[in-house]
Amino acid sequence: MVGKYFKLQERQSSVRIELVAGFTTFLTMAYIIFVNPAILSEAGMDKQALIAVTCIVTAIATIVVGIFAKAPIAMAPGMGLNAFFAYSLVLGNKINWETALGVVFLSGLFFLLLTLLGLRKKLVEAIPPSLISAISVGIGLFITFVGLVKLGVVVDNEVTLVSAGKLTPTVLIGLCGLIVMIFLETKKITGSLLIGIIFSTVLAAIFGYIEKPAELISLNFNAEALLSDFDILEAFNIKAVAFRLDIWGALKWSLFGGIFSLMFMDMFDSIGTLVACCHQAKMVDENNQIKGLDRLLGIDAVATMIGALLGTSTTTSYIESAAGIEQGGRSGLTSVVTGVLFLLVALLFVPIVGIVPEYATAPALIMVGLFMMKEVRRIDFGNIQEAFPAFIIMVMIALSYSISTGLAFGFISFVIIKIVSGRIREIRGAMWIIAVLSLFFLMIEQLPAVVEYLRGLFDFEIKKVPIIQQICFWS
Repeated sequence: MVGKYFKLQERQSSVRIELVAGFTTFLTMAYIIFVNPAILSEAGMDKQALIAVTCIVTAIATIVVGIFAKAPIAMAPGMGLNAFFAYSLVLGNKINWETALGVVFLSGLFFLLLTLLGLRKKLVEAIPPSLISAISVGIGLFITFVGLVKLGVVVDNEVTLVSAGKLTPTVLIGLCGLIVMIFLETKKITGSLLIGIIFSTVLAAIFGYIEKPAELISLNFNAEALLSDFDILEAFNIKAVAFRLDIWGALKWSLFGGIFSLMFMDMFDSIGTLVACCHQAKMVDENNQIKGLDRLLGIDAVATMIGALLGTSTTTSYIESAAGIEQGGRSGLTSVVTGVLFLLVALLFVPIVGIVPEYATAPALIMVGLFMMKEVRRIDFGNIQEAFPAFIIMVMIALSYSISTGLAFGFISFVIIKIVSGRIREIRGAMWIIAVLSLFFLMIEQLPAVVEYLRGLFDFEIKKVPIIQQICFWS
């Protein structure tokens, strides 16, 4: 029945493959259980409540993707988006976190409206095939770089920005896991990335680089509150942040820049991730268009609104989904497994997940980067009009440490090259919109200041008009 619903046979998969894929995706993105609360707590939010909320929102969004969109895509509070929430919205604009959650909710609402109008789908479908391949390659380079940093092979350097790290014991343990993954891949053994992660974790435990947790199971659930008062928020220990958002407080001119900033950031992150992962999972039709894109985009927007209600920053599609896809995940069952695991962690197993070090999961990211590089063969480097925007996307995603920034630079360069080469008619209408949005995105940091300037200019002009004329005008 499960196989029939998710069309496993049609997608050349099986329940076992999907289970392994879901577990792999979970392990590669389990770091958010600790990182997301650590960042958002800087805004004054309760850290323990945030751990549960992070798991619950991730579980709900990812399971919904699996059941209704039938795609192997995981969704969770986005990295970078949470930093913007804590450091720019709350600490930078000096607003409380309740109002900032209102900003997140409104950005999700506007995002949903764009999706229902079909604009987001048109934007994705307007991207030329060469740029789609470049997005996959760029994200592959980006993931590889993240993996090398987490492993410790690449470290920061004040003079050269980055340099090779020392071969410490933890680096060697991670490299052993990488060798295991490569060996198993050459033998075409399913679950190679997951086995490599477990191998590195066990190796780290043997040599004493993992501290034994105080307890293996930690019940983060108050059954009494649920049974006696039917208080779900108290039962999951999320009352400190859930349903505390201030939407009315977010409806201020000064915060509209923040609303659109979050919307643009999520838009480009989602587009990049969905394009790369869905093509990797063979979720495309005969016209090379992503199947079920409307549902995925709609769920993305609704998940952001639900996340804001429960008390976390913008929810988005996760590129770590590529790890599960590479392990054979082709259906929504992969996402359901990942979501269920996050839900179990929210209730019971935070200590167990906590012992898996990032240098054990880092090799999986490196391997995924390798697999995504194969899309480079689809780019015609003999055609400069096609090659240059693709090159910019690949380089800027990796070097700017941001999918959104890389896409913005690439899309703008594509339009500029077509204009200067006299091929303006080859630019689709939706591509013009993408270029304008890209320009807005690159100006995001200045957007709040521009809004305030225009507001001040408008107020100044109104004050210059005699009061009698103002009354007549407004009436």
